[in-house]
Amino acid sequence: MSIRQSISFNTSPEKLYQALTSASVFGKFTGAPAEIAADEGGAFSTFGGQITGRHIVLSPSKQIIQAWRASPWPKGVYSIVKFDISGSDSSSTVELEHTAYPDGAEEHLEGGWHKMYWEPLKTHFS
Repeated sequence: MSIRQSISFNTSPEKLYQALTSASVFGKFTGAPAEIAADEGGAFSTFGGQITGRHIVLSPSKQIIQAWRASPWPKGVYSIVKFDISGSDSSSTVELEHTAYPDGAEEHLEGGWHKMYWEPLKTHFS
């Protein structure tokens, strides 16, 4: 099971990476509380604790890999989220791969990426 999505934005890879890894920028585009550590192994909590996890890989402006979980999931259950970022000064693309999530979560997650991440980010960068 995996979710794969490719989304383009009118911004640089640097600004897109910052939006996904800076608590202040993440909170601004989502309108929800966020705490995001800036280092590999660091914890993050977004949407007021609805999504939590740890950064496994942080490659500035290129890649983010996270151990990622939604709060309703059974305790200790994590999925893997990988953001591959590419582009130029005025345009960037994120290739999302979300794997190892609980059975039955795919439909909710598939739509959630668009509703909670991609649509607000497009608005933020327009």
